Amino acid sequence: MSLFTGRTVGILGGGQLARMLALAGLPLGVRAVVLEPDAQAPARFCAEHLHAPYTDAAGLDRLAACDAVTLEFENVPVEALAALQGRVPVRPGGHVLHLSKHRAREKAALREAGARTAPFVPLEAPGDLAGALAAVGGEGLLKTSELGYDGKGQARVRSDADLHAAWAELGGVPCILEGLVPFVRELSLAVARSSRGEVAFGGLIENVHRNGVLRASTFVPGRAANEAAARDIARRVAEAWGLEGLLTLEFFELADGTLLVNEVAPRVHNSGHLTQDGGNVSQFEAQLRAVLDLPLVDFAPTLPSGMVNVLGWPDGQEPDWDAVLRAPGARLHLYGKAHRAGRKVGHVNVTAPDAAILAERMAHVEGLIP
Repeated sequence: MSLFTGRTVGILGGGQLARMLALAGLPLGVRAVVLEPDAQAPARFCAEHLHAPYTDAAGLDRLAACDAVTLEFENVPVEALAALQGRVPVRPGGHVLHLSKHRAREKAALREAGARTAPFVPLEAPGDLAGALAAVGGEGLLKTSELGYDGKGQARVRSDADLHAAWAELGGVPCILEGLVPFVRELSLAVARSSRGEVAFGGLIENVHRNGVLRASTFVPGRAANEAAARDIARRVAEAWGLEGLLTLEFFELADGTLLVNEVAPRVHNSGHLTQDGGNVSQFEAQLRAVLDLPLVDFAPTLPSGMVNVLGWPDGQEPDWDAVLRAPGARLHLYGKAHRAGRKVGHVNVTAPDAAILAERMAHVEGLIP
């Protein structure tokens, strides 16, 4: 099908990432169809919304009629993927999801691909807890192997007693115990790969978290000394896993510049939202290009760029939206989601002519967002 006559992409999930994927497709003539059980799905404003469970037969039939299917989150029911298999290209495919949705499998597969990670021990049963903390260095993070995000489903442990208590608190489900590493920065980088093996990269983005949730991200062209190393790791993982679509790697950078892969997301990532206004192809367009086998180009911003998350605010602390809209270099992106304390409801992208001005503008915007 000619791009000019239009293509259709199906998306499993209809949240803010699906919304921004759909919006990125419109200038290319790409229409989005989202399968999402939430009647208030943020993507419903700019995509065909199939209001049904992810395993709904009619909804999956509609997705199967698209040119390709992608996703906005990794915890897709396996039944949905099985129903689509062989009927429509699903990118990324089931193999990548099988690895990325389970932390222990993910870590093992990263190491097989040549990436370094923090020390870890899978914990499947109570008997696995004995000696586990010592094996990762005496202090660590216990995380559920599946589900869990933005700091949820995890606990810091400093003793065997802590470990047993945390295991019980998390429900005794399969977990992974990761050793703490003395990182100096948290970074992320996205890689897109088509079914033809064409590869493109985003920039190496620096991230700051607050209470386990991403607070702000920044990127300055040419500043990251180890961007080439990050790209090499990302390429090796993408090729080893047979990626078709987009994958984001989160890194810990050690004092000597060594990069450890912390986690992987088989999709666009919160930190990459700054690509929307950074003067180049956005991460959302990059994912669509990879999914639909359109030509790929690197999608790092050409401008110094930043992003500040907007979370649901405490009572009486709603941001001063007029001030946000007046902030130099700022662009507000709201998701159309109901307000709830701590919930991601939007973000503000910031651009500037140089790194120093970007830092000033980011500090100003952060001061406006609780």
